[in-house]
Amino acid sequence: MQHDKVLILDFGSQYTQLIARRVRELNIYSEIHPFNKPPKNVDDYKAVILSGSPMSVRSEDAFHPDLSEIRGKKPMLAVCYGAQYLAHFSGGEVAESNTREYGRANLSFVEEDAFFNGISIGSQVWMSHSDTIKSLPTNGKLLASTHDVQNAAFKIEGETTYAIQFHPEVYHSKDGKQLLENFLVNIANVNPDWTPNAFVQETVEDLQAKLGDDKVVLGLSGGVDSSVAAMLLHKAIGKNLYCIFVNNGLLRKNEFSDVLEQYKGMGLNVKGVDASAHFLDALAGLSDPEKKRKAIGNAFIEVFDQEAHLIEDVKWLAQGTIYPDVIESVSATGGPSATIKSHHNVGGLPDYMKLKIVEPLRALFKDEVRRVGASMGMDKDLLGRHPFPGPGLAIRILGDITAEKVRILQEVDAVFINGLRDAGLYDKVWQAGAILLPVNSVGVMGDERTYEKCVALRAVESTDGMTADWVNLPYEFLQKTSNDIINKVKGVNRVVYDISSKPPATIEWE
Repeated sequence: MQHDKVLILDFGSQYTQLIARRVRELNIYSEIHPFNKPPKNVDDYKAVILSGSPMSVRSEDAFHPDLSEIRGKKPMLAVCYGAQYLAHFSGGEVAESNTREYGRANLSFVEEDAFFNGISIGSQVWMSHSDTIKSLPTNGKLLASTHDVQNAAFKIEGETTYAIQFHPEVYHSKDGKQLLENFLVNIANVNPDWTPNAFVQETVEDLQAKLGDDKVVLGLSGGVDSSVAAMLLHKAIGKNLYCIFVNNGLLRKNEFSDVLEQYKGMGLNVKGVDASAHFLDALAGLSDPEKKRKAIGNAFIEVFDQEAHLIEDVKWLAQGTIYPDVIESVSATGGPSATIKSHHNVGGLPDYMKLKIVEPLRALFKDEVRRVGASMGMDKDLLGRHPFPGPGLAIRILGDITAEKVRILQEVDAVFINGLRDAGLYDKVWQAGAILLPVNSVGVMGDERTYEKCVALRAVESTDGMTADWVNLPYEFLQKTSNDIINKVKGVNRVVYDISSKPPATIEWE
């Protein structure tokens, strides 16, 4: 089945992925492409959205998209930088704003138009720009204003072109979803038929056609992405899917046995491999975070390769790659994004394995992966699991790794995560974990002086991990958790809570 598609041209905004996700929430398939590397055939897309940008249209280095195949030919929505670009280069004027227009604002004027159907004066929108449109482009018609921004929204008469100086994709724009629906469904006539059930049916059919009777090997991690990928493949090829779940010794307490038990109930063909000793040997003496990641990656490849070779005639390697992994490596200028750290997902098998790659989830965002899993009847506890980094507890133990440090952190983590579940807080947190610090501090237990480890607890709320805020957990919960950890985990005498947001801090400490 052919779905209507929406093209999002990325000018480097931190919100571009959010635009795509909001469009997907309307059951409309959207794709992100750098503005200077658009897809070859724009005719494949029913509508186009131009993203915001950290750039100024007044700069000598301003991004110049080639809109000759789009403008006036396709319904187009220009957001923030896109709106200013249309004004600046089409007969209007953009100037530096007297005050940086950032944060919440309210619509003070709304013209009657299909674009603002169901959206009234007073609706809250989110601004994020330092330039502002002083005069509209040729044939521009004003559609909305706020108290500080006269030209908050406009359209080009004679075209299906709309432009806004605010961001409908962020949650702070209360009617943002309605605005996108007005434009895409009511104005551009895009068919909203991109549903989880449709995705499962089409993906299974595609996998069957692509894989035939070939055997596929998949490295399970116990996480959402690899589990949903496994279920899609299982639906498509059944017994020809061979899953390998490697215990690197850096998983949560009892996770290896618990997850294997969970997979049994899903009917998957899974082999559990306990390689804890191999990974600990590979990590011996390493303190640098990147060296630890590489050592874990190499050890995983060795173990996985050895196990994969025991399966005869394997042709394919399946991976749980999702859409943010695909687009994260390309910036708006077409070059690689700055590497903050090696990707958490340990992957990348050596060339000599000569396996073809199959990635059933590469079109989906994380929230869509969960919805697809739910539509296949997968366990809600598995689908609701917090993300967990591929290198596991190795990047939550600052400094070198020893079996004793892993034991301590597993115990601390178990108290914290089980406590969140018991208090009904687990599902209100996007990701939580404990970090073992390379710090000993003085304490008193009974009448004795102690000199033991300090641990930090981390809990964040996020939608996709790109940005995250620390969670304001109740003091009573933190107090009980701290007491439980210090009383139950030998070797720890101090607990702190991390209240840093991302950015500037990352979610993991390494």
